[in-house]
Amino acid sequence: MKKCLGCILMAVLFFTMFFPSGMALADDEVSTKDQKQILNISHRGASGYAPENTMAAFEKAVDMKSEMFELDVQMSKDGELVVIHDTTVDRTTDGTGEVKDLTYDEIAELDAGSFFSEEFEGEKIPTLGEVLDQFKGRSGILIELKSHSKYPGIEQKVADELTSRNMDKPNNNKIIVQSFDHESMETFHSILPSVPVGVLLNYSPDGISEAELSDFAQYADYVNPNKDMIDADLLERIHDFEMETHPWTVRDQESADYLLNLGVDGIITDYPDYVDPHKQ
Repeated sequence: MKKCLGCILMAVLFFTMFFPSGMALADDEVSTKDQKQILNISHRGASGYAPENTMAAFEKAVDMKSEMFELDVQMSKDGELVVIHDTTVDRTTDGTGEVKDLTYDEIAELDAGSFFSEEFEGEKIPTLGEVLDQFKGRSGILIELKSHSKYPGIEQKVADELTSRNMDKPNNNKIIVQSFDHESMETFHSILPSVPVGVLLNYSPDGISEAELSDFAQYADYVNPNKDMIDADLLERIHDFEMETHPWTVRDQESADYLLNLGVDGIITDYPDYVDPHKQ
């Protein structure tokens, strides 16, 4: 009887000591295996911490471990591709006027850092080529084409910048081109089908229809709507059409946490430190 009781106690001790930890290990293995990588995409660089669309903002994005950074492309009067969000230089520089009416030499003289803080006085508006050269192989780059109607031929010019650097090969560099102008993205796709494209969408209470998703899927790899449009249903529908989604623009921790928990494919944010799946 004592021997039997001893056996039972030994068995209980064995399961108490080993089985739960084994279970936990198995759960950890499943969790690690199933954990989805969500791209951390710095909006205009890490623009919460440095002046947007400058080399300083892009360097900050890399320092903060973003997998990609987003930038905006416009075109100067003499046809140079310059990295700036607005169609004018008024908001982010010490100059005035429309980008399309200024030569590259005039744009290159502008201070694009002081508007953010004195620390960044003297930061310049870079060219797309300068950014590609500086960050090729160091970071993925999400290139947004702005104001298609103001800049005829901008799609071909961007394609030329990529091909001249061998950055049009899918496995060489993580490059995505996107725009709110969906016709522009169809054009770019026809020029350089090896580079994935995304369609940007402003918030609409009507959401995104099946017909729209079907149309986008003919040429786009990504559907990137305003973050307030994304829910589990839309995410599933986008995936059903074999596309991915990078909602924009996250500027608070609550929104980042919501999208991380939802399992979107990437998050475009001014604050890359908000998008950290390890915090979940």
